[in-house]
Amino acid sequence: MFDTNRDSMRQLYCDSWKKFKQQQLLSPLEQQIVRVVKLHPEYHQMLASPDVSIKAEFLPEQGESNPFLHMGMHLGLHEQISTDRPAGIVECYRALVVKYGEHDAEHKMMECLGEAIWMAQRNQTAPDELAYLECLKKL
Repeated sequence: MFDTNRDSMRQLYCDSWKKFKQQQLLSPLEQQIVRVVKLHPEYHQMLASPDVSIKAEFLPEQGESNPFLHMGMHLGLHEQISTDRPAGIVECYRALVVKYGEHDAEHKMMECLGEAIWMAQRNQTAPDELAYLECLKKL
């Protein structure tokens, strides 16, 4: 999953969805991807057209959001929660699930994750885990 080539990562999403639709055996990573894709029916058609979606540009200045980034953030959260890293994220997640439900809790958490990543990029530092956790606790 740690490939940095945008097109190959996007291809993985499309291939995972195709394999699921064809009832083929999925790797553990493909199972995780399909779990996230199932929650987003608005992306199903796009993933079924890899020739278009892999090369697509999603421009925020034109009001477009990047579905691959969105799904990737879900996967990133799942990884953080499964390892409780940063320490305390599981507790935050559980509280947010009670308050918002699982999928909506993840969307709320993604706002904090996006902010933490943006700040780290802007400051050219590692993400501030304490600030990230504080953001989550305020939700």
